[in-house]
Amino acid sequence: MAASDVNFEKLIAPSQGERFTFDSSGDPDTPDNPVVCLIEGDGIGRTFDGVPGITETSVEVIDAAVEKAYGGKRKIEWFNVHAGDASREIYFPDVTDEDLKGLPPQRQRDCYLPQDTLKAIDYYKVALKGPLTTPIGGGFSSINVALRQIFNLYVCLRPVRHYPGVPAPNVNAPKVNMHLFRENAEDVYMGVEEVGGTERAQKIINLLNEELDYKNRLAEPIKLSSGVGIKPISPEGTKRLVRRAIKYAINLGLPSVTLVHKGNIMKFTEGAFKNWGYEIAKEEFRDKIVTEDELWADGDTFRGGAPKGNPGGRILVKDRIADSMFQQIQLRPEDYSVIATPNLNGDYLSDALAALVGGLGLAPGANIGDGAAIFEATHGTAPKYTGQDKANPGSIILSGVLMLRWMGWAEAADLIERGIETTINESAEAASKGPGGKLYVTYDIARQFEGYSEKDGVKASEFGKRIIQNMA
Repeated sequence: MAASDVNFEKLIAPSQGERFTFDSSGDPDTPDNPVVCLIEGDGIGRTFDGVPGITETSVEVIDAAVEKAYGGKRKIEWFNVHAGDASREIYFPDVTDEDLKGLPPQRQRDCYLPQDTLKAIDYYKVALKGPLTTPIGGGFSSINVALRQIFNLYVCLRPVRHYPGVPAPNVNAPKVNMHLFRENAEDVYMGVEEVGGTERAQKIINLLNEELDYKNRLAEPIKLSSGVGIKPISPEGTKRLVRRAIKYAINLGLPSVTLVHKGNIMKFTEGAFKNWGYEIAKEEFRDKIVTEDELWADGDTFRGGAPKGNPGGRILVKDRIADSMFQQIQLRPEDYSVIATPNLNGDYLSDALAALVGGLGLAPGANIGDGAAIFEATHGTAPKYTGQDKANPGSIILSGVLMLRWMGWAEAADLIERGIETTINESAEAASKGPGGKLYVTYDIARQFEGYSEKDGVKASEFGKRIIQNMA
């Protein structure tokens, strides 16, 4: 099917560029001129009255890196598509907030996530996305969650590292360099729940209390007034996530994969996640991995401390209880590289890790499946900064870095990372000499330097231009 065969309502397909294709493992075969769908986003993501939003600034940085790396031999063709408030304005301008609340869930979703956008992503397979507003109506929880579910993007990848020079609250921040694989399609985010006190909820509670005998297995029966949620975790969903995490560790030469779970309490969901994770590691990667239990079985190995990883050139596969892991990432971050975990644990851990290294402004995100991927900002829309060219574009820029690496364009990705490192370092050096130095970082980083405030930060677009200037 050619792009011209896709029936768009308000979009015009790019006249140049090619689609991504995928191999049997779900990995991309990237053309030299791929089409990437671009969702500008809401709030700080959008460009208003000629004032660039963080998405526009990020695209300028990504394009500059591709040009510098490949001298015009490769180029991304951006296809602007719409979601969030912008799509309501374009596709449903007459629908008020009150009207929206009365619409059925599918119609609510169409207002924020139009069929045009879904057709474009389905055809071209890849998108870069700015932050989006959470819908007003109650019919569906999130545009982000909807996109993950529609395109079966079962991996949420959140790499978190410390950039030298960024002030961080934890003394161990410079040791943080972790790659979080959060399962996207199961667990509590699957959205299976019922409102407390309703007939549907009471049917589930009666089933649990009476037919499954939970009233005699618990300290007291489940109350009929309770809201009810179901937490499905499957061997299929677990194994495809852990498979991706181990392959990622192999490809990047990382030393360990840690399965994070709450299996001591939820034995048949999160405990099973751990067991299934070890199963796939041993079944498919036996010659490339060793488990922590196997190393501990050797009484002469690693006395005085836990195995650190990469024994004999193999990847160490281990597991940690979720609540313990929150201590581990602060006290022993150097012991962890790739983390694989169910959805809710990953949600908590990714934000906690970002806080360790200075905040979400420099935290990228990717949602990846076997034949599609969406790369996105990990923070919100920050509406109070809309149209001010002030907010840090780092999250989308680094999500673009993730995209470039996923595409196989590592040279361009390296240029951006070096540009960011140099830009932050020169500002840190200026700040170390005392107040009054020239900074090239946005307000959120500037205010963390001693003697400086947010007023000392530069515009987001200036930060972007400085990154481009420092690419080397």
